[in-house]
Amino acid sequence: MARAFFWLLPHPFLTLLLTIVWTLLQNEVSAGMVVFGLILGIIIPWGTSVWWPDTPKGFRLFKMTTYSIIVLWDILVANVQVAWIVLTVPNAKLKPAWIAVPLELRQPEAITLLAGTITLTPGTVSADLSDEGHSLLVHVLHTDDPDGVRDDIKTRYERRLQEIFS
Repeated sequence: MARAFFWLLPHPFLTLLLTIVWTLLQNEVSAGMVVFGLILGIIIPWGTSVWWPDTPKGFRLFKMTTYSIIVLWDILVANVQVAWIVLTVPNAKLKPAWIAVPLELRQPEAITLLAGTITLTPGTVSADLSDEGHSLLVHVLHTDDPDGVRDDIKTRYERRLQEIFS
């Protein structure tokens, strides 16, 4: 019975999420839209399940919630910092930097989250991942201390992602 359930719903959480998002995107909640959202929530994960990697082992939802709050806060703070840099630092005095961040993470999902976090934070962009996945190349808009930025990424984000995916 359980095997049949996972064949029909290979990613039950995604099915639920797609159903909710579809329903919220409509101007009004109706039974028809909920049913259509459920149909999409079944068809999309089922049709794409062959390309999905295995489910990460040991994912910790509470730590992910904490991580998300930290990232949202960092995005807000970085927006103010970048606005201040744009308004007060002349182009000639900008100190952009390319920083190689060595990675201890090995799970593709965790590395993707780290790269996405860096790119979502204004003033930084994940530019490349080494072929072996052992380092991430990051561009920083303005910094006096590239090593400090690297250490910040490792302690603030990578360490937490290791805890989430361990």
